[in-house]
Amino acid sequence: MKSTILGIALLCTAQYVTAQDTMTYVGKTLSNVDYHHGQLKPAVGTHNIQTFRANRAFPERAGGLNFTYNHQPFLAYWNDTYYLQFLSNPVGEHIAEGITSLQTSKDGYTWSDPAELFPPYLVPEGFTKPGRSDKAGKDLYAIMHQRMGFYTAKNGKLLTIGYYGVALDAKDSPNDGYGVGRVVREIKKDGSFGPIYFIRFNASFDQKKAKYPLYTKSKDKAFVEACNELMKQPLQMMQWVEEADRNDPLIPYNRPLKAFAYYTLDNGNVVGMWKHALTSVSKDQGKTWAYEPLRAPGFVNSNAKIWGQRTADNRFATVYNPSEFRWPLAVSTSDDGLTYTDLLLIHGEITTMRYGGNYKSYGPQYPRGIQEGNGVTPDKNMWVTYSVNKEDMWVSKVPVPVTGTVEGNVNDDFAQNGVEVFQHWNIYSPLWAPVKLDNNALLLKDKDPFDHAKAERVIPSSTRVKVAFTVTPKQTDHGRLEIELVNDLGQAAARLVFDEEGQISNKAGYRMAGVQGYEAGKTYDIVLTADVRTRSYTIQINGADKGTRLFFQPVHEISRVTFRTGETRRYPDADTPTDQHFDVKDADGIGEEAAYAISTFQAEKLN
Repeated sequence: MKSTILGIALLCTAQYVTAQDTMTYVGKTLSNVDYHHGQLKPAVGTHNIQTFRANRAFPERAGGLNFTYNHQPFLAYWNDTYYLQFLSNPVGEHIAEGITSLQTSKDGYTWSDPAELFPPYLVPEGFTKPGRSDKAGKDLYAIMHQRMGFYTAKNGKLLTIGYYGVALDAKDSPNDGYGVGRVVREIKKDGSFGPIYFIRFNASFDQKKAKYPLYTKSKDKAFVEACNELMKQPLQMMQWVEEADRNDPLIPYNRPLKAFAYYTLDNGNVVGMWKHALTSVSKDQGKTWAYEPLRAPGFVNSNAKIWGQRTADNRFATVYNPSEFRWPLAVSTSDDGLTYTDLLLIHGEITTMRYGGNYKSYGPQYPRGIQEGNGVTPDKNMWVTYSVNKEDMWVSKVPVPVTGTVEGNVNDDFAQNGVEVFQHWNIYSPLWAPVKLDNNALLLKDKDPFDHAKAERVIPSSTRVKVAFTVTPKQTDHGRLEIELVNDLGQAAARLVFDEEGQISNKAGYRMAGVQGYEAGKTYDIVLTADVRTRSYTIQINGADKGTRLFFQPVHEISRVTFRTGETRRYPDADTPTDQHFDVKDADGIGEEAAYAISTFQAEKLN
């Protein structure tokens, strides 16, 4: 009896300790998958920047790379430079040949063309896996698959790491522990790369057939030292678990959970995270884990990566898809790294998937920030990278402290303090539809047939608000600019449109109502005064009264204003077929560029 009572007491204690040491979301906000933005409030000042846009037919438009499956990026900051590593296949996931590329940037906004880090690797003929009768032929190439991209050694060396896995068919897994092995090379300060070496082979592979030597063959003692140091770090090795031998002694916890990430708490404990928002805590730097990884209470996350880190204000943040789908991309924050209280939007746009392919998923996914030890950005903001549709590469800069609200009236003049003002705007900036400061204005350009530019200003939540702004359209015969008054849920109450026929109109229910014509190169001073109680707003253009219009959708408040060079997107949705096996028409095409300049913006709360 005593032993039974003691067992129950120990179990209760264990459950209590686990509850105290488990990453938990206690906030009330949940995402709505019927909207790409999840009906989440944006993290104020977040900048979404596309770094790479796939193009198969015209690789010169994609920095020379014609592969259209691009995914699983990693980020580091070293030598006053941002480094972004991502892997690619020609068409789809797990279908060879695989490569890994590197992009660099000095400011996080302008990125280099991708440079090849790890080239295609021909699998030795006859290679097979346990339990399979099929074997590699003469032309089977490896698949790149890695959950770790960078390691900054204590001696200053920056290592970049990849993994050559083998998929014997389109459904085979390259991360099953039966691949070729893990490769490593140095990134040097002058931008060049050191030779490629294997740092760890899979036991299933005959090392005598390796294309590259083992790292210990390098004559660079500092490089060898950096590699040895890496493999003595349990938390670094935890990132290798999926691809490694299932009994590899380097891996402290061999259960092949996916996509490990971690951060360190104030007391030195480490919070570990895996796909499905599985979590545990280590008190010895990853050598052991306090309990079997469990789903973090309150966190909603499916088979997708979750990222966590300490932020520059000594708080903590997790970035993930808070749904059973891979949209939206959101951030949650915590004071202690365990209890998370809010949920804000980072990336809420899904462009057209231009190219079909094996296991390609819609949405912004697989986020990764800068892992502890891999650099600190000078701006102290949070930077994360991710792919969209497993096709294009993006980064987001999220200002720290992370917040979803703005206090006080807004008075933005890009001619007077454009650089400072720019940081308060949320921007969505594809390569072919960029949002930039240009000639004393916020300039939105668009030549992308499948995407758009967007700039959004969060304002104090109001039931009565006066919004004033100046817009200069650069053309009248093509392009489209939609301006919306939006609430906290991302629902637009009013929409004003500069259309491709030279007309300014407003959305009136399911129809459009004319307001007036516009001219290319002429500046329009527009004032909208809205009242949610009467569901109406007045329009003034260059001092002339254009009357009162009704909201096309009722809202309880207005908390931001959106400028977008395209229409609202609702595809895909929760019922869209999972896999797309076709390319869209003219997937590689480019459009005629349109441009709109915003030089001033004011918002005054009237209630």
